[in-house]
Amino acid sequence: MKLMERVKATLRVKRYSLRTEKTYCYWIRFFIRFHRMQHPANMAGNEVRQFLEYLALERHVAAATQNQALNAIVFLYRHVLDQPLGEVGNFSRAKRPKRLPVVLSHQEVMDVFEHLSGSMLLIASLMYGSGLRVSEACRLRVKDIDFARHVITVRAGKGNKDRTTLLPPSCAQPLHTHIQIAEQQLTSRIETNAIPVSLPYALDRKYPNAGISLAWQWLFPSSKPCFDEWGRVVLHHIHTSAVQKAVKYAMRSSSLTRPGSCHSLRHSFATQLLSQGTDIRTVQELLGHKSIETTQIYTHVLGNGFAGVRSPLG
Repeated sequence: MKLMERVKATLRVKRYSLRTEKTYCYWIRFFIRFHRMQHPANMAGNEVRQFLEYLALERHVAAATQNQALNAIVFLYRHVLDQPLGEVGNFSRAKRPKRLPVVLSHQEVMDVFEHLSGSMLLIASLMYGSGLRVSEACRLRVKDIDFARHVITVRAGKGNKDRTTLLPPSCAQPLHTHIQIAEQQLTSRIETNAIPVSLPYALDRKYPNAGISLAWQWLFPSSKPCFDEWGRVVLHHIHTSAVQKAVKYAMRSSSLTRPGSCHSLRHSFATQLLSQGTDIRTVQELLGHKSIETTQIYTHVLGNGFAGVRSPLG
């Protein structure tokens, strides 16, 4: 088996997301090309250090990008080649700038929503009202909505972890409508030799009818079928880029004083909860942050880190 095929197979066995698979494969190929197609088994820590320094000093990549490349290479040596990488040693690290996230007031969010409609409005509402990432909102299935408990279950979020978060009351009726539409579309597809929805891992072998059951239907399906990673024709969810484009256009149309994005809606969810006095640990769980330190950035946005100090100007 060729090296990149082994990388993909190992990533899938360990159940990494498709997005991570594409990213890791990109950096591993880049690493090999940088060293003029040498096989990684013939290289070690010194070559890795040279590559990481090139990214920082020549390509001027962000710190997160450099770390991403390092993670991909470490995965290659540890899990695919089963070969200790050895000491990489000190290398020039890309500087991580300390920036506060862009957050919007509630009124600014409402102004943005004035320029959205249909599925795009509902997805944006879930990012703001439930704190979902854009990818998490796009991947919602019918079974993930619990109207009785007012809860949304996020499946395989960042870090491949499940969590629950709030179901905004104002989103309940639009979600009911989307489920009814999903049911009608499913009935129509079954009558015309249905194309099943894409399913995680080997679920279609364990439950052969899952792909044509209502519970597993996407709330926000793509307009056209596509090929999955095994070459089968399936119906996937709406692409995140379509949502990002719609939200950016809405933000420009609402004349915000600072540039925002889909993630700004999630940031705004966090700051609104904290300003209402919600415990930071609860906000951490709702956002799915691994570390409380990540959530604490929002206290700086609110200015709560000043211990009651007041400006002398009054």
